[in-house]
Amino acid sequence: MSWAGVLAVSAIAYLTKLAGIAIPQHVLDKTYIAKLAVLLPTSLLAALTAVQVFAAETSLVLDARAAGLAAGVVAYKLRAPFIVIVITAAAVAALLRAVSGIN
Repeated sequence: MSWAGVLAVSAIAYLTKLAGIAIPQHVLDKTYIAKLAVLLPTSLLAALTAVQVFAAETSLVLDARAAGLAAGVVAYKLRAPFIVIVITAAAVAALLRAVSGIN
């Protein structure tokens, strides 16, 4: 990556943060904005999870990561603590990779 790209991305990140603190309070008090602020992080995390689990370079894949995600969802539905969910998902993915050679 070139220095111009690094500086451009840094400037964009700084300006985004600056815009966040420069928004007037009356705008933030609107009901729509409050609901959006609650839902936006969840949707961004779901999108990031989907990309990390189902994407490999430029194609969609179904491999051990998907099985780990499914195991994590089951642990979540069983109301397991967060660390147990993470360990379950990682263990299932690692076990599948070790036993069957699925990447």
